[in-house]
Amino acid sequence: MDLKIKTVRIEKPENLNIIFGQSHFIRTVEDLHEALVTSVPGAKFGLAFCESSGDRLVRHSGTDEELRQLAAKNIHAIGAGHTFLIMLGNFFPIHVLRAVRDVPEICRIFCATGNPVEVLVAESDQGRGVLGVIDGETPLGIEGPADIDKRKAFLRTIGLKL
Repeated sequence: MDLKIKTVRIEKPENLNIIFGQSHFIRTVEDLHEALVTSVPGAKFGLAFCESSGDRLVRHSGTDEELRQLAAKNIHAIGAGHTFLIMLGNFFPIHVLRAVRDVPEICRIFCATGNPVEVLVAESDQGRGVLGVIDGETPLGIEGPADIDKRKAFLRTIGLKL
């Protein structure tokens, strides 16, 4: 049996946040949709799910057609069984991550980020699986006192800390 490892870059606009994870059941699309719309009123998003048995289709949903299509295109390129991708339009992962994790069939969240993401995919004769993700870039150093002040000010500016 041959095993190939490759990277698949998630294609997205620079300022778009995503949540990428793994689930275990076809019901994932509907349950994630419900979790998102009940967590953020007026949420704009697209989501897609790779079904790994039965019809083996990319299942998709969302409240924004462009984001739905983008999620479906990306998860199809990844092609790993029972993975899902949520493209967030007008909100951040922090607003919905707890609700996403609480969906009963969710097994794992690989990342929740606005950074560039590459998915490490292993491919065998049976199919594909996700080994992990590369989320963003390598650190350039360790923060100093001015960096700490800047980080704290930023979190308060965007309303995530008081």
